[in-house]
Amino acid sequence: MSLINDLVQGVVDGVLKDILKKPSSTSKRTRRRKRTTSTTSSATLRQIEKLLRPAKKQTSRKRTVRSRSKARRSS
Repeated sequence: MSLINDLVQGVVDGVLKDILKKPSSTSKRTRRRKRTTSTTSSATLRQIEKLLRPAKKQTSRKRTVRSRSKARRSS
């Protein structure tokens, strides 16, 4: 029995030492947001680039029931 007790005691001691050795804060650190540079020159440059972009084409819309019936009546 003393051999088993010594073995169990050794394992328990090893585990306790490992637990006590670990740092206290094991949680992950939260990521910080990157701050955007809000300089006036970059803001005006962004606005100018927005104005220079070509306009988006209008997407075709599906005809409603009312518009279809109007077209049918007029023809």
